[in-house]
Amino acid sequence: MAKLILIRHGESIWNAANKFTGWVDVPLSRRGRAEATIASAKLRHYRVDVCFTSLLVRAMETAILCLTEYEEICGGKTPIFQHAADDPEWHGWDKYEGNPNEELPIFLSQALDERYYGQLQGLNKAQTAEKYGKEKVREWRRSYYTSPPGGESLKDTQKRVIPYFTSRILTHIKHGDTVLVAAHGNSLRAMIMKLENLSPEEVPNLELVTGVPIVYELDSEANVIDKAILN
Repeated sequence: MAKLILIRHGESIWNAANKFTGWVDVPLSRRGRAEATIASAKLRHYRVDVCFTSLLVRAMETAILCLTEYEEICGGKTPIFQHAADDPEWHGWDKYEGNPNEELPIFLSQALDERYYGQLQGLNKAQTAEKYGKEKVREWRRSYYTSPPGGESLKDTQKRVIPYFTSRILTHIKHGDTVLVAAHGNSLRAMIMKLENLSPEEVPNLELVTGVPIVYELDSEANVIDKAILN
């Protein structure tokens, strides 16, 4: 039976400052690195076969810390970031064929990036709530259909997350692998909606804590058999 481990990245520096982050590429805070390290301890009895993450550094840092703090998680393999072969900025690294017996692939994709918060990016959340009202800010943050000014709605985010989940991640689920996905609150919400058949009305109450793994057991068709939150 396949396992899918979802983890929202550890606390970032802008999480700590209570700022909207979105696509701004902010690293983990000291607490965020500790959260990812603790998550690794909780995952030490799982053997990960493949990892997926976004292009944002806070998710990549979380993925690496989860995979490397306890070597049994990778089964002694070296985690290797797999860059797209058609990436013109990657200096030919993609020509390396790799060694699946010694390396654990980490696939990067913009499809797993956080939702784009548009004009809210960099603003303090509390100050924004004072300016526009708490309910309006909650709607921007949690609603499925409503977009923040100049940004993406969760519906927009799901339009890029689910095709990637279906074409890339689901392939490994059907193979019976244990898959780790280190991503963001909203890209993971989009995925959880699909996994748990949640309605748009249920989404506002879906809270994801930084650095806490969620482990799904799935059948070959990605139907959820069991779910555990490793608090």
